[in-house]
Amino acid sequence: MLIKAMTVGSMSVCCYLAICEETREAVVIDPGGDDDKVLALCAREKVTVRYIVNTHGHPDHVCGNGAIKKSTGAKIVMHEDDAAFFAKPEVEQYFSSLGLKSSPPVDKKVKDGDLLSFGKETLSVILTPGHTPGGMCLYNAPDLFTGDTLFVGGVGRTDFPGGDGRVMFRAIQERLLVLPDQTVVWPGHGYGGATSTIGEEKRSNPFLTDTSWTG
Repeated sequence: MLIKAMTVGSMSVCCYLAICEETREAVVIDPGGDDDKVLALCAREKVTVRYIVNTHGHPDHVCGNGAIKKSTGAKIVMHEDDAAFFAKPEVEQYFSSLGLKSSPPVDKKVKDGDLLSFGKETLSVILTPGHTPGGMCLYNAPDLFTGDTLFVGGVGRTDFPGGDGRVMFRAIQERLLVLPDQTVVWPGHGYGGATSTIGEEKRSNPFLTDTSWTG
């Protein structure tokens, strides 16, 4: 699997283009703005975008969904719990204050353990709630797209509606840190560096050794 990373949007989201090198089918992960930049990369790589995958439903990670879908015809994918949560009127109203574009309706709702295939590659859905109710990571060994659950040297915030620090810490410990140490971490924001590994985060991420932040 070939991975092309770019930083997009007003909130510096790490957007990824994951490509099956043999078939040139691809998925766009977390298009958080700068739609022309994302589409230009897709054109330059000569890919067919099959899915637009959101690791979670926060506006900074979904605001490019509409433009990418309109241009490529790709299906929007989100965990079923986030699709339901972010469709609630009161949640939509809260996050509309950020002034970012909303996403069209989700086309494909997934759950823990589901597989997303593109070409001859597959992403496995790992549910990691806490940052949002249906936050998820995407795994294709050795690569792990962690969204806003796990950063390089940090973790996602949990003070937005639907957040829960204890739930997220447990998900990180039980779902992510059990993966091989050489697993490459591709985070949803570049706090602390571009990429890392699970082994490095276990050794040096202060949030994983000092759990007082879980409340």
